[in-house]
Amino acid sequence: MKTTGIFFGSSTGMTENIAHIVADKLGIAASDVHNVANASPSEAARYDVLLLGSSTWGSGDLQDDWYDFLQELKKTDLAGKLVGLFGCGDSASFGDTFCNALGTIYQELQQTGCRFIGAIPTDGYSFDDSTAIVEGQFVGCPLDEMNEDDQTEARLDAWIAQLRADGMEG
Repeated sequence: MKTTGIFFGSSTGMTENIAHIVADKLGIAASDVHNVANASPSEAARYDVLLLGSSTWGSGDLQDDWYDFLQELKKTDLAGKLVGLFGCGDSASFGDTFCNALGTIYQELQQTGCRFIGAIPTDGYSFDDSTAIVEGQFVGCPLDEMNEDDQTEARLDAWIAQLRADGMEG
C-alpha cells in the first residue's frame, strides 16, 4: 500500500479545510496532513504519494508559506513519487489567474522526477485564464469556495477518482 501525505498552505483556512476533507475521503490519518508553514520537505520524502494544496493570492501568486517550502522541496529526491495538486481560487474576481498557484507548483516540480496525477478537464468551470492548464486540462483540482462552493464535493470526488485511476493506490 502506498503511503500518502497531504501538504497544504492556507491563509484563511479554506485550503486547510479542503486538505482535511480530502484526507477524510481517502482515509488518510490527521498525522499525515501537514501545514507547509511548519512542515519540512524531508517529511514529504517519506511518502510515496504527495497531495499538495495551495490557495492563489493577488495576481496569481502562491500562498505565502509555500515559497520557502517549495524551494526546499525541489531539492528533495522526488523521483518516482506521485504528486497530485489541489487548490482554492476566486474565479469571479480573479478569473484571469484562477488557481495559478497550482500551475506554479507544477512548473517548479517538473524537473524533480515526480509523476503528476489527477489532471482533470476544465469543463464546468467559469474563468478566463489559468497557468494551471496543461494540454487542455487542469494539472490538479481547482476549487472556488467563494463562488462555486456548491460544486466542491463533486469536483473533489471526480479528482479523487482520477487520482485512483492514475495509480495512487495501486
